[in-house]
Amino acid sequence: MKLVVGLGNPGKKYEKTRHNVGFLVLDALHEKLKDDNICSWEQNKKFQAEIAGCTLHNEKIILAKPQTFMNESGVCVAALANFYKVQSTDIIVVHDDKDIPLGEIRVQQDRGSAGHNGIKSIIEHIGTQNFFRVRVGVANENTAKMENIADFVLSKFGLFEKGKLKLKIQHAVDEVLKLI
Repeated sequence: MKLVVGLGNPGKKYEKTRHNVGFLVLDALHEKLKDDNICSWEQNKKFQAEIAGCTLHNEKIILAKPQTFMNESGVCVAALANFYKVQSTDIIVVHDDKDIPLGEIRVQQDRGSAGHNGIKSIIEHIGTQNFFRVRVGVANENTAKMENIADFVLSKFGLFEKGKLKLKIQHAVDEVLKLI
């Protein structure tokens, strides 16, 4: 079983912000898995997440978008991992990364949080950093726009950035599928 988690913040206010790239990738992954009979997104109060699932290559896949807000993502991930008995090495977390150029994708395993609060929370709640991360770059070429990190990651993408990101989201989906 694989648990694929996209990080973001719930609500319309945050819907298309940089911090919600994980949600955008999971929505694209969900769309791609429609031919594999993935179920619709369901709000699950027990896990504090929107979840969907299917079987792919004889492996059960659970997609989750925590609704706990970014800084408490670990609450949801730990609850899902414990309930479904998912090993940490079978967890794939997709998230934004302000230290990587816009649209660049990096896949890593067993790495620290690098200051990302959602990742810090997951490490704290599952007790290990030994899980896969698909890091999606959201950095702006104009570093002056990134002076206030909180404001920057909660800002929406510009028109040019949206076009560039759309192609890269599919690349992130492909990276997740390779890990599955």
